[in-house]
Amino acid sequence: MISVEHLTKAFPGPTGPLRALDDVSLEVPAGTVCGVVGPSGAGKSTLARCIPLLERPDSGAVRVDGTDLVALRGGALRDARRRIGVVPQGDSLLRQRSVAGNVALPLEAAGADRAERRVRVGELLELVGLADKAAAYPDQLSGGQRQRVAVARALAARPRVLLADEPTSALDPTTTASVLDVLERARVELGVTVLVVTHDMFVVRRICATIAVLDHGRVVEHGSVLDLVTRPGSRAATALLPPLDDALLPDRGVVADVVLTGDAAASPLLSGTATRHGAELTLLGGGFTDLAGVPVARFRIGLDGGGADAALATLADAGAAVERVPTPVVVA
Repeated sequence: MISVEHLTKAFPGPTGPLRALDDVSLEVPAGTVCGVVGPSGAGKSTLARCIPLLERPDSGAVRVDGTDLVALRGGALRDARRRIGVVPQGDSLLRQRSVAGNVALPLEAAGADRAERRVRVGELLELVGLADKAAAYPDQLSGGQRQRVAVARALAARPRVLLADEPTSALDPTTTASVLDVLERARVELGVTVLVVTHDMFVVRRICATIAVLDHGRVVEHGSVLDLVTRPGSRAATALLPPLDDALLPDRGVVADVVLTGDAAASPLLSGTATRHGAELTLLGGGFTDLAGVPVARFRIGLDGGGADAALATLADAGAAVERVPTPVVVA
């Protein structure tokens, strides 16, 4: 598990300190993937540098399996840093080294012998699907392949946590999917906990079980993706679920936004419930998506008839997240 507790970091500004991180706290359960998202300037990259102590925070704690890295110095800190593998933002491979040579770098720094390095590099290149590129050089690879090599290098020292800062930036959708598949394989096959800093909601939809939303250096939402998208008005729901159009509101009946997860998303729950209560159902917008393998549906529905309120109550009892939407007031 990785735990960030009350982290703060400020930088000098023209009129005084600029606080990039303001009392940031979050927890990532062991063996899961957490996405850190937010607008430009929210503090995402600063957090990505502070967690592995590439940038020392002004205050707070970063705990990996209970050990606070911020409290360590010297050799103890260097040893603890090996628990966090980092995939930096941008192209970070050494051009003069082969693919195998790049992946071996952390092992050389740790003093591993040649035979150990050869075995570990082979295992990791197999994991990321580039075993046939061991002798190639970075300039001979595509952008997605270079990112997969960077992931392999970050995993070389057998870290407990893998931190990837914008790992799919500037990649096309197919290449992005291949990089995310590698991160998911690392989680499943190696048991690492993954923290992904990203502006791309496709990354969150594809692999993240939890999410932390940063804004102006503060965590404004944090928790399970599925829990957050069922909270009315949450930023996660706005960013991850199918959009809704306020222009389509009818001038009569009851209107509500309904979020269904899991099997309920693909079931006839909406139509069946409306029919049972004698209400006329109209779909006003929304659609389906997939969040880390779980089907999710969000629809704006209109219900007309005497059983509308009872239908909404039944939907809520069945586990749907239901939020009533105010309808226009018609002036005679």
